[in-house]
Amino acid sequence: MSKGPRSGLSAVSTALLAMSRHLEVRDVLKTIVASARELLDAEYAALGVPDDHGGFAQFVVDGVSDAQWKAIGPLPRQHGILAAMLHEARPERLADVREDPRFEGWPSAHPDMSDFLGLPIRDGDEIMGALFLANKLRPAEGNPPDPQSPRPEGGCGFTEDDEELLTILAQHAAIALTNARLYERSRELTIVEERSRLAHELHDAVSQKLFSLRLTAQAAAALVDRDPARAKGELQQVAALAAEAADELRAAVVELRPAALDEDGLVATLRTQIQVLDRAHSARVTFDSCGVRALPAAQEEAMLRVAQEALHNALRHSGAARVDVTLERHGPGAVLRVTDDGSGFEPRATRRAGRHLGLVSMRDRTNGVAGTLTVESAPGKGTTIEMEVPGG
Repeated sequence: MSKGPRSGLSAVSTALLAMSRHLEVRDVLKTIVASARELLDAEYAALGVPDDHGGFAQFVVDGVSDAQWKAIGPLPRQHGILAAMLHEARPERLADVREDPRFEGWPSAHPDMSDFLGLPIRDGDEIMGALFLANKLRPAEGNPPDPQSPRPEGGCGFTEDDEELLTILAQHAAIALTNARLYERSRELTIVEERSRLAHELHDAVSQKLFSLRLTAQAAAALVDRDPARAKGELQQVAALAAEAADELRAAVVELRPAALDEDGLVATLRTQIQVLDRAHSARVTFDSCGVRALPAAQEEAMLRVAQEALHNALRHSGAARVDVTLERHGPGAVLRVTDDGSGFEPRATRRAGRHLGLVSMRDRTNGVAGTLTVESAPGKGTTIEMEVPGG
């Protein structure tokens, strides 16, 4: 393999680490494309993830400005050389893509491309995408790269070494994409579980209101003949309880929409869920935030799950009359604190007994985003769970 400045072991390692650092599929795709373009000195790079309808579910480019990309128009279809890479699952290295018989042209705003290197990204038999580079930059001695400088013998600026390097990158890209897909699917499952949990909480709250409503109505019926004045008071109570039950049902419709962490951010999502818990439980549940900025998606996800676990413990197991949740800015990051006045516990004794109260899950989530978790508790003294994340 060639020993150019971008194709050394350090550059390859940097590219692979960058791919593995992201969890969202879109971020992984962007990193793959940018890494490939830089590593192989190409003017343009792109990666298309096919859909089941002859097009691309996602298409990411590097080297093309936003204005150029907008002018090009709709996403390309699976045709020509792109289709060949997807359907025949083999690399393509061409001296001039425009002279290939499979070339079907491109929109007028599309940048001009000549030499071309592309290959499929595969996971076993599955073709996950097509990765390609165009216009090899060939720096002359002491000069910046010039895509118009003479090509090496054979016509294509991309070499066998380039193809070998891109193959290695594509193999690791398949792993990174698979991990990102699994992460997103796990998030979807978590959202489903959270909606089910919220449904249970709201069901309990509404059921309690309706039970009280029925008992009060029965009392009013029994008093109508012998104590009309008291019966009137009970009927007024029936009206109040009915109004509260209606409010709870309206809340259920709102709160059981899909989790809005991506759209609303951590502060708004926590506030909404804590309002639900405050209505659904006899304990007073409060939320306060101060100066919190948007955090990386993985950190917000982890903080939300730790808050939910801590709230579940406090409301279901501690017998707390009050639970306070705060979220505060701390440098570029944030600190989450969940405090209850419940029965508390001895953390070390809990570990020795093999009872974890979700602490293992909370620590795993915290460690996964390079955060720190502190648990302060003692029998009869309540509990404080504190999580700090570094931001980004």
